[in-house]
Amino acid sequence: MDPDDVVPLRLKSQMLREPGAASPGDALRNLLAVQAQEFAYARWSLAQRTSAQGTSGRTPAATAADVELAVADGRILRTHILRPTWHFVHRDDLRWLMALSAPRLHQANAGMYRTTRIDAAAAERSGQVLAEAVRGGNHLTREELAVRLQDAGFAAKGVELAYLIMHAEISAVLVSGTPVRSPGGALKQTYALFDERVPPGPDAPLSRPLSRAEALAELVRRYFTSRGPATVKDCSDWSGLTMADIRQGLLNALEDDRAAPETTVIDGIEFYSSPETDPGAAPAPGRPFVDLIQCYDEYVMGYSATRHYLGGTAPAIPADGALMHVVLLNGRMIGSWRHVLLPGRCELDIRLSTSAAPASAAAAERLDAAVNDAVARYAAFLGIPATRVQSGAKLEGHI
Repeated sequence: MDPDDVVPLRLKSQMLREPGAASPGDALRNLLAVQAQEFAYARWSLAQRTSAQGTSGRTPAATAADVELAVADGRILRTHILRPTWHFVHRDDLRWLMALSAPRLHQANAGMYRTTRIDAAAAERSGQVLAEAVRGGNHLTREELAVRLQDAGFAAKGVELAYLIMHAEISAVLVSGTPVRSPGGALKQTYALFDERVPPGPDAPLSRPLSRAEALAELVRRYFTSRGPATVKDCSDWSGLTMADIRQGLLNALEDDRAAPETTVIDGIEFYSSPETDPGAAPAPGRPFVDLIQCYDEYVMGYSATRHYLGGTAPAIPADGALMHVVLLNGRMIGSWRHVLLPGRCELDIRLSTSAAPASAAAAERLDAAVNDAVARYAAFLGIPATRVQSGAKLEGHI
């Protein structure tokens, strides 16, 4: 395989190119887990991978409201898993994926458990308190959970509170509940009982207990299908599992009846991808396509050792230090962006790298049109008008 094939193949397998998924839940099932540290932008990561049947796949069919509804009703759950940080995971996958991930997560958190004096006895008792607090569909915010823990004798403040709740998430006691609106209008995370949001049983897909061998095979198959071509190291860093685990998962995948990832060599390194991966038709020469993706998008976070194929450069972090996200031109990084939500509208601060400057006036016009198309797609996702502000302009409102 030629190195130039990596970017178009990844765009296709990640569903940033046609055909997209039918719904945010289907997009998530394909990706298995999506980093959701920044909730407002993580909604976009799912929605931009959807497309209406019969369209080109370039206009997302899902909106921010569609993703929020799926989170509210529990089809999409937001919890600490994998490295660990916040991720979206489909409820049909969370039980087996958490069982596979939990031992490594607890091991990674062991130092903080000691620092915050969360030993086995404290974890068990706090887990019982938290489970009773949310039982029966009583979804509570972090602050409300803190009161319940404090009533039971825990300090439940600061870092200790964070790790008590995270321990309960990793231990399959808590998971995300239906979000509530803050006074400012932003969605606020709540917590629910894991078993109520992720009901066990043979009728729920993949919610039956999987052996470790089955779970490893499922993880590597889903990872390389949705992110290939990628390496064992990429998958290991993404999943938080060891490289030995990933290699064992590849062997396990070869032993069952479903198609296992296939191997190819690029730049002298072994890559794996779905045997059905095809980059599709190449874009017309000179025709730019711009994607606005969040900085934690799986197109970025799905890789570590081979992230350099993203290429390009981004402008320096702005003076205000605010988080900026990634602008792609035909799959390669050319700049940064962020949104500012105002009453009834959105401003997009899009800053392109000087190294990406077009060579001619005609090329500049085509690039500008592609950026405007990306702004229009984001406006459709939000359901409000969106405008691009001049690069470096002082923004109003709040992020």
